[in-house]
Amino acid sequence: MRNEKVRREGLLVLPLAAIFFMACAVGTGAQRWEWTTSAPESQGMDSAKLDAAWADLKGRSTKAFLVIRNDRIVYERYAAGFGRTKPHYTASLAKALVGGVSLMVAMDDGRIRPDDPAGKYIPEWVHDARKSRITIRHLATHTSGIEDAEEGGAPHERLTGWKGDFWKRLDPPRDPFTLARDVAPVLEPPGTKARYSNPGMAMLSYCVTAGLRGAKDADLRSLLKARIMSPLGVPEGEWTCGYGAATLLDGMTLVANWGGGSFSPNATARIGRLMLRKGDWQGKRLITGRTVTSATTHAGIPNGSGLGWWTNRGAGGDRQWKAVPDDAFAGIGAGQQILLVVPSLDLIVVRYGELMDKSLSFDAGLEAYVMNPVIGAVASGRGAPYPPSPVIKAVLWAPASEIVRKGEGSDNWPLTWAGDGNLYAAYGDGYGFDPKIPEKRSLGLARISGFPPSFNGVNVRSPTGEQRGDGKTGRKASGMLMVDGVLYMWVRNAGNSQLAWSGDHGKTWTWSRWKFTTSFGYPTFLNFGRNYQGARDGYVYVYSHDNDSAYAPADRMVLARVPKGRIGDRDAYEFFDGLDAGGEPLWTRDIARRQAVFSHPGKCYRSSISYNPGLKRYLWSQTLPGGDARFRGGFGVYDAPEPWGPWTTSFFTAQWDVGPGETSGFPTKWMGEDGRTLYLVFSGEDSFSVRKATLTLAE
Repeated sequence: MRNEKVRREGLLVLPLAAIFFMACAVGTGAQRWEWTTSAPESQGMDSAKLDAAWADLKGRSTKAFLVIRNDRIVYERYAAGFGRTKPHYTASLAKALVGGVSLMVAMDDGRIRPDDPAGKYIPEWVHDARKSRITIRHLATHTSGIEDAEEGGAPHERLTGWKGDFWKRLDPPRDPFTLARDVAPVLEPPGTKARYSNPGMAMLSYCVTAGLRGAKDADLRSLLKARIMSPLGVPEGEWTCGYGAATLLDGMTLVANWGGGSFSPNATARIGRLMLRKGDWQGKRLITGRTVTSATTHAGIPNGSGLGWWTNRGAGGDRQWKAVPDDAFAGIGAGQQILLVVPSLDLIVVRYGELMDKSLSFDAGLEAYVMNPVIGAVASGRGAPYPPSPVIKAVLWAPASEIVRKGEGSDNWPLTWAGDGNLYAAYGDGYGFDPKIPEKRSLGLARISGFPPSFNGVNVRSPTGEQRGDGKTGRKASGMLMVDGVLYMWVRNAGNSQLAWSGDHGKTWTWSRWKFTTSFGYPTFLNFGRNYQGARDGYVYVYSHDNDSAYAPADRMVLARVPKGRIGDRDAYEFFDGLDAGGEPLWTRDIARRQAVFSHPGKCYRSSISYNPGLKRYLWSQTLPGGDARFRGGFGVYDAPEPWGPWTTSFFTAQWDVGPGETSGFPTKWMGEDGRTLYLVFSGEDSFSVRKATLTLAE
């Protein structure tokens, strides 16, 4: 692992000329891709917690703090004189940005392999008893055994002998590469001990450059510019490397990879994005996914390292950063510069500045002031009752400014896709769409045509369907479904709930002579495609929180099913009774034997569920109880391969960036064919509110 020596590596201040060194800079001809910004809550993060993190960081010599989630900048703050595009020294973070990335490109080109002996590229080592056993992997993971150019914590300018000369970057034969190759001793057998080594990284640069002989881009600076930085669209002046210089040795142009970098937060974050996306940049493969994985996961040797990158999963399988997910990796440098990437959270963090707390160890300071606060601000998964989805990596919400709101003053809005191609909905405690009806209804009906953002809502008048009353005193719809041309509606506040159906698209309704009087206080239908096309079987599925009242939360959700030809027959209903030993559902006619199909103690409330055929997953949107969800609150989206689970979490937040409403769901009509593009209909702001969602899927 890194030791205290890494703090001092970056103390040499880059000259101004180096920042603008033209050989390192990127031309402006590359097509630019730009970040977009979103409120933290829209991406499952807590803005108050990020504000608190920055309030602490800015008092701890922090120059830049950039947080990106789900490909959106959700938070960025800078000290005076700094900004997203201003370069800042990276110190040993260059070991990842320059050393790790250049190694990956050379690996992809077949010019070098991690388990190659370094002697393949360094003839002077072939006959050395210890150096001949050093591999590229050893050099890239600080396990080569080569002594570091440090001495008792002394500043570099006070070091003498070869160690002092290493940092002066003299001409050959006292240059850092020759010193690392010929003078620096190997203190233990390679691969047996973690020993931080700047000379070891220098020899990694030497080997990669030797592997590039005859290539179009034959040095690390040229390689990075042509293969990485230009394609990433990093503009001229936002990055330099190698202390703005190079060493001519053995017919090669050698560039430092152990330090000497200056990268803007934007440039560093783009490299983080490339690593998070497994080498893909807007559909262009810059590095193969296999190579990125091999470099950013534990290398299988006694150090917490991949190839040039630090990994959270250590040699013994333990986390090095306890509060951070296992798959996290980072580049880290003196002054506690850090690029943290957490693929499972789709999270990128950049922090630049100086040492934050001399009373803490280097890594403890990073955890205390950067890692733990940012991870603590991630709402998704924090408090969620189920683990992250194996299919849906992230839900990206359109900006709040793009939400379409109609039917102002009305809420609820359960939906179904009917045989005539329209969506049918019911609203509560309002007047419906414009032009509004003259009298307020606790239950009104509507038809929605078209697609977002240009859909149109029309009120459907029905003397037998509409209801009067306010709040708990008025009947309200909780679920809508069309099957074989018949529109079905679950109505709550009816002691506990009652079924109604219409054969003429909502104009006239027949009410069941029976009610659910045990549980099922807020029943909703599982919706499939148009007119129930694409259903998994011949049943209709009904979900509710396990409570008699629509206004009180429960510890669990329950499930019933009924043959689709007998929906109006109470005796035909069966209730989920758990799973058998083979994981198959058990069913009972006795409602008293019902079992939980989903559990979240004290948090199960109102919900809507639909099938996404593009993903072959069931998506269940559940509002969290507490407060007035029309204007503030949270919700979760859970997914499963079957109507009874197993459930995993696609999205979860205790506080969304807008009010999620007391009901929300994904109408199947508005799902893209590949299942990746959806529209959430929710009752936030007491309206028919529509927000686009784009799903990021696991590979």
